[in-house]
Amino acid sequence: MSENASFLPALPWLARPSARTWRCAPAPVEVQGFHAALPDYAPTPLIELPSLAAELGIGRVFVKDESCRLGLPAFKALGASWAVHRTLAERAANGMEAGPLTLVTATDGNHGRAVARTARLLGQQAHVFVPQGVHPQAAAAILAEEAKVTEVPGPYDEAVRLAAEAAAAPDTVLVQDTAWPGYERIPGWIVEGYSTLCTEIDEQLTAEGAVEGPDLVAIPVGVGSLAQAVVAHYRSRLSGWAPALLSVEPQAAACVLESLRLGEPVGVTTGETTMAGLNCGTPSSIAWPYLQGGLDAAVAIADADSARAAGDLAALGVSSGPCGAAPLAGLRAVLTGAGAEKRRTALGLDAVSVVVLLSTEGTAANPHSVIDH
Repeated sequence: MSENASFLPALPWLARPSARTWRCAPAPVEVQGFHAALPDYAPTPLIELPSLAAELGIGRVFVKDESCRLGLPAFKALGASWAVHRTLAERAANGMEAGPLTLVTATDGNHGRAVARTARLLGQQAHVFVPQGVHPQAAAAILAEEAKVTEVPGPYDEAVRLAAEAAAAPDTVLVQDTAWPGYERIPGWIVEGYSTLCTEIDEQLTAEGAVEGPDLVAIPVGVGSLAQAVVAHYRSRLSGWAPALLSVEPQAAACVLESLRLGEPVGVTTGETTMAGLNCGTPSSIAWPYLQGGLDAAVAIADADSARAAGDLAALGVSSGPCGAAPLAGLRAVLTGAGAEKRRTALGLDAVSVVVLLSTEGTAANPHSVIDH
């Protein structure tokens, strides 16, 4: 563990004071323009919730509401659409035949549905592997996009392995949102696609008078792809304000927290959690350098805390399942209870701080809120 890190046994939490000075390259500038040209594109709402700011003793709290993105109840279409666009463009540039492809992926729900939707709209086919524990309604939503669905009697990592094997067949392409050595280009494009979400936040905060941007962004984390995009966006700035970045995971699957604690990417044995889309045991290989370099802190939360946060958001008019509500639950865990003042100081938060919570999916995603970040 780094000498600059702290790990408090009372709460699964780790802080890394040097992260705000880490820098990386930004996402391509043309990503947002690509999304803006899509027929169903519109920026998702950034909703201010003063009651949460008062509860947590900070200046302003905003929720980025991804409950309706490009016609789907989650942010995942941003990554899937850009990655498939780049894949097809590259094949055309290389003189490959333009015949139908089968886009193969593994998913806990929304990524697979986004790939299937993109394939259907572009006249391609999709084959989606779903792990054990995915709610039948999630699989049914993927089938409704005219995709083939294969149910896997094992965890998410096993579904990924089988999808990769299936993608070795002719006229197939693996469109997976986690990376490993030797498979990194398409996951990288998926991460680039998520950058539109961050660009929208900047524009919306400026309109709300928060010109410098957020002081903290809280991100739900599974394999770390969304967190990679957020880190890349805010840590690519050569000057100006750099916010604190907080990752939030289920206690049953805290692979990023454990990897940060050990200083290297490790796999963990996952348990059951209602945050099914965050139930991932291994960080993405391309995400890891960004997580290690740019995350200020990580926290793991209980299912009950996420459920409470989802209910509170619903009462405030924000549709959010357990995964999308995880950032609120994580922020509450950090800013309350034993050791809260030290954690608040570690994140640089005070009574005028601006916080953005990424609510990455709505309750319409499916009853168990699966989103595989």
